[in-house]
Amino acid sequence: MNNSIKLGLVILLLLSFSVQSQEAAMKQKQSLEYTHKIVPDIIWREAYVALSHYPELKDTPIEFRFKDKIKKSFMQAQPVFSDLFKKRKNRGYIIFMNREFNIEGKKLHIDEVPSQVLTGWLGHELGHVMDYKNRHGFGLIWFGIKYMTSKNYIREAERAADTYAVNHGLGEYIIATKDFILNESQLSETYKSRIKDLYLSQEEIMVLIDELHEETKELREEFQEEKIEDIR
Repeated sequence: MNNSIKLGLVILLLLSFSVQSQEAAMKQKQSLEYTHKIVPDIIWREAYVALSHYPELKDTPIEFRFKDKIKKSFMQAQPVFSDLFKKRKNRGYIIFMNREFNIEGKKLHIDEVPSQVLTGWLGHELGHVMDYKNRHGFGLIWFGIKYMTSKNYIREAERAADTYAVNHGLGEYIIATKDFILNESQLSETYKSRIKDLYLSQEEIMVLIDELHEETKELREEFQEEKIEDIR
């Protein structure tokens, strides 16, 4: 077999592998679309991972949408305004995202965010969606008013979203996000101080992870004991 034939076979194999990979990726992406999710191609893998940790949101309409100049945030979750007074199970949500985050001249483009970090960011916003799902229409309006007028309430809401994410198994992703913002990104010190003040610290997240592992261990032991009793 001459070199040109060998090269041709190698190219065919590579093309075949590429097509198979693309088909597998499309099947994963379609699984999101079938469950009332709208996700831009650039973030669909990270969205898929984050959503997989929230089985309660499987049938919840959620759109991930790019929006220019979200104030003071890289992302922002909110209910669809026209759905406020619908039944909770029929309410839709939007997660707005900046393509480029610009604070005090410091810029961060979404392409610069590592995949694990982006997954943590999305997981945090889905934590907000979980919080919203537990509120009725007037409760959401009151939430919005307090969020705009009270720093203490912002802190409470952001820490609640972090807690939802950690309790749904996204703790390591949330830690990666905090580490990136505070230690690796070129974001301003003002923004970093805001993150430290309003959100759970990495140490607090580790405590929650440990507690979750301990609870899981206890439940597993109880389940095993019940199985032994049943056998007896």
